[in-house]
Amino acid sequence: MTKPLEGRIALVTGASRGIGRAAALAFADAGAHVVALARTSGALEELDDEVRARGGSATLVPVDLADAEAIERLGPALLERWGRLDILLANAGILGPLAPLTHVSPKEWAQVFDINVSANWRLLKSVEQALKASDAGRAIFLSSGAAHKCLAYWGPYSVSKAALEAMARSYANETQSTNLRVMLVNPGPLRTRMRAEAMPGEDPATLRTPEELAPHLVAIASPDWTETGKIFDFPQGKVLAPQMPA
Repeated sequence: MTKPLEGRIALVTGASRGIGRAAALAFADAGAHVVALARTSGALEELDDEVRARGGSATLVPVDLADAEAIERLGPALLERWGRLDILLANAGILGPLAPLTHVSPKEWAQVFDINVSANWRLLKSVEQALKASDAGRAIFLSSGAAHKCLAYWGPYSVSKAALEAMARSYANETQSTNLRVMLVNPGPLRTRMRAEAMPGEDPATLRTPEELAPHLVAIASPDWTETGKIFDFPQGKVLAPQMPA
């Protein structure tokens, strides 16, 4: 039986833990060769060990998304090695400070936007040629309900995720006539390190896991996925069209 991602090349950022790690394993199980990107070499090597133990294959890229020059080199390297990139899962992000907006320092604000927005823009610019060389390129960006709830004290994270959604939707409109499909994913509250940082008093046992989300990411990454410019909302288990003004 053919696996849904058999022979596909999948780049996953933030692959060393949480959603990124679960997605990398699920992609590999589904037949993809995973290009796993994260800052920590040790955690990537542990991921590689598990991928191989399960019969999959991976290439490790120990890079910080804040390293603009390294990200710029990534796309051409993928194109040279494989001639294409079939799947981009832009998962990596940071929470930033939970504080009143006017108490956030310029340095903190810039750091959140650099990783959550600008790094993803640089990444997209870098890999676009490789994605468009695929017969069914898929670009998936991890957003958050925070982009819409706009809770008090979550300003930098909320605003950055709202900007990320605008970027992805704009790109989806620009690529409608191509083989590329662009999706956003709202994972909701999951049992991750970031969630624990944001909600230290919360019982993690009450939360769903990244492994439960992963099969949905496989489906969105598959060649037969047709939606673009929309949000897959994991808590609701369905695809949502963006709300347009009357």
